[in-house]
Amino acid sequence: MANHKSLITAADLRSHENNLGHHTREIDRKRLIVRRGQAFSITLQFSDSLPPEHHLELVLHLGKRDEVVIKVQKERGTGDKWWFNQQGAQAEMLLTLHSPADAIIGHYQLSMLVMSPDGRILEENHKISFHLLFNPWCKDDVVYLPDESLLQEYVMNEHGIIYMGAWDYIGSIPWNYGQFEDYVMDICFEVLDNSNDALNNSEMDMERRFDPVYVSRIITAMVNANGDKGVLAGRWQEPYSDGVAPNRWTGSVPILQQWSKAGARAVKYGQCWVFAAVACTVLRCLGIPTRLITNFSSAHDVDGNLSYDVLLDEKLQTFNGEGRRDSSWNFHCWVESWMKREDLPKGNDGWQVLDPTPQELSDGEFCCGPCPVKAIKEGNLAVKYDAPFVFAEVNADIIHWIVHPDGQRQKIKVDQSTVGRNISTKSVYGNHREDVTGEYKYPEGSNKEREVYEKAGRPVTEPTNGTAEPVQLQMTIKHAKPVFGTDFDVIVEVKNDGVKDAHAQLTMLALAVTYNSLHRGECQRKAITITVPAHQAHREVLRLRYDDYVRCVSEQHLIRVKALLEAPGANEPIMAVTNIPLSMPELLVQLKGKAVVYEQSTAYISFTNPLPVPLRGGVFTVEGAGLLSATEVLVDDNIAPGQKVSVKLSFKPIRTGVRKLVVDFDSDRLKDVKGAATVVVHKRYNGSWDYIGNF
Repeated sequence: MANHKSLITAADLRSHENNLGHHTREIDRKRLIVRRGQAFSITLQFSDSLPPEHHLELVLHLGKRDEVVIKVQKERGTGDKWWFNQQGAQAEMLLTLHSPADAIIGHYQLSMLVMSPDGRILEENHKISFHLLFNPWCKDDVVYLPDESLLQEYVMNEHGIIYMGAWDYIGSIPWNYGQFEDYVMDICFEVLDNSNDALNNSEMDMERRFDPVYVSRIITAMVNANGDKGVLAGRWQEPYSDGVAPNRWTGSVPILQQWSKAGARAVKYGQCWVFAAVACTVLRCLGIPTRLITNFSSAHDVDGNLSYDVLLDEKLQTFNGEGRRDSSWNFHCWVESWMKREDLPKGNDGWQVLDPTPQELSDGEFCCGPCPVKAIKEGNLAVKYDAPFVFAEVNADIIHWIVHPDGQRQKIKVDQSTVGRNISTKSVYGNHREDVTGEYKYPEGSNKEREVYEKAGRPVTEPTNGTAEPVQLQMTIKHAKPVFGTDFDVIVEVKNDGVKDAHAQLTMLALAVTYNSLHRGECQRKAITITVPAHQAHREVLRLRYDDYVRCVSEQHLIRVKALLEAPGANEPIMAVTNIPLSMPELLVQLKGKAVVYEQSTAYISFTNPLPVPLRGGVFTVEGAGLLSATEVLVDDNIAPGQKVSVKLSFKPIRTGVRKLVVDFDSDRLKDVKGAATVVVHKRYNGSWDYIGNF
């Protein structure tokens, strides 16, 4: 038998049937990609029937240096082992492989050994390889999600909506996750291979990749580039000239591709929603159900006291005397992934918070989570990972202080209800917002909420202005929904519920801020003495002109208005604060005719310049999973005030189904204008239509 000809002559991986049955056909139709805990079959061709007493053995190899080697058992074992069975007829054999529901995910090489009756290897074939992913359709997998509509959204949907703005004025942008675009899966495994854990001990890392708790935690560390070879560098203020401004991105795929092509060098730049969106792409691609979450009025509590102190000087400017790092963000994005937590006590399964934005070190890495949402709601802060930090993001007190020139602090406002509002995600049932605040916290003011605070060690104090004397003066700030580029009014209303006229000093201040509360400059200030008659209200108008705010406004187009009311004889001043996001004009994206796979389609994109100044250097960026990779269309001429600009773009869709075209417009004075259009891509029809009657 020494010089025998090859027995195994060909193998059919049956990728078409296998990938369809394993919900991976969108990733690739040629390569074999399967999910754990679910059988798959391959067909072998032999030059001749296997001689009697000869048999096949299968061995799996995992990792670049064979870090894991698994012998596949011949018959069903205890349920936690790989096994195979075979059916043969003459020169053809059908092999069915069964993976355990907790198998390691990764790129496997399959060795097939033809063995003689006395145990010698007569032939060894290494030509078969396949990828194995998590399986949320398998009830024995810890990422199992028993609802098909949720699986279609949280694993299969390549398009999303990210909510941003302010809690009382919620905006959104479209996002192209693109987790099934060409070679994105390969880049996701590359991300895992470049983690500190993998580079320090590749064997131990590979052996732990069966566990979504481990894998998801690695991903939160690797999406940011702090302290490792991660994907994105963060930057929270201009200049962004040596990279891409965070607001310009419209999808995850160009970011992952750029990182991979540069040899695992960080892509510039990301902010919280970009980090979260890239993490969502990687987690969905690997098979872990994931959704992007926006928490409005999000606290960043560094010192762990569950409160965030805002120090102001007497001009209401932020006081920088102590270099404090606590902060309050207008909104903050993270992701939730669905999994059982077998490493924790009962009651912690389900959605887990994972936050890839680099904020604080966790076990020496810039990562956060997975932390059970249920543990946050119940105030169980000893649960791993990072529960105290996440709890503070949705529950911290905000305490405003005025620091006087002599260093004395005066507490002017305690706010226990602002942080963690309108926690939002895209609905499973369409392009609208689902509020998930109730999954993070009990109703405000309820006994249960108080119990949770006590368990978590957060003090429950009475808000200021709650003195024995009834409050005579009340103050609110009102505004319309202004559009960036226009002049607008902010109205401060002071109400007097007392029986005497009230005299007070009113200070109003409008500042440009970023979404994470970095101050960019003062736009407008007004200080006057007012008289408010008994049982009446006084309205004071602060006019904000485009010329005033355009000088210092951040790329998030956010204005913060503060008002301070000081009345002689009152115990303490009254303060009101509001954030006003300036809305952006809309891009109109339209498609003419019916989109058919591999046939040319044309998109028409238009928008009108809302600013009182011309725009220079206009550029549209267009992308869409299954439609086209990120493409730029330049606008040659300046766009005058009020002028409409239109461009057309032709492309050939490469995948059928419901797709989304996402567009961004950028110029010198107006950036990050977004638009999107849904595209239904049809299969090619090769038959002939029978027309009946007139249509």
